[in-house]
Amino acid sequence: MLEIELVYALPHEQLAETLRVAAGTTIGQAIMQSCVLVRYPEIANGSLEIGIFGRRAAPATVLREYDRIEIYRPLVTDPKQTRRARARRRGNSNR
Repeated sequence: MLEIELVYALPHEQLAETLRVAAGTTIGQAIMQSCVLVRYPEIANGSLEIGIFGRRAAPATVLREYDRIEIYRPLVTDPKQTRRARARRRGNSNR
């Protein structure tokens, strides 16, 4: 058995669940075994963006001991556009 962690963060709520899974379990299988899809059924409808320790990974990726599966939310805005808008606002306030 492997010990892994599954995390999913919303703006005002975070789920961190420790799971014990059999050796050879994939990310997709671990997500199905967790409570995340029951607790947040809205993420089951779309294709999940997932990773291990900040690196994108496929659902078929086999887990290793102490891996942390991260489920990523879709970006609301483009980070580059957000930075540009913030810089413009700062530029206007300096006048």
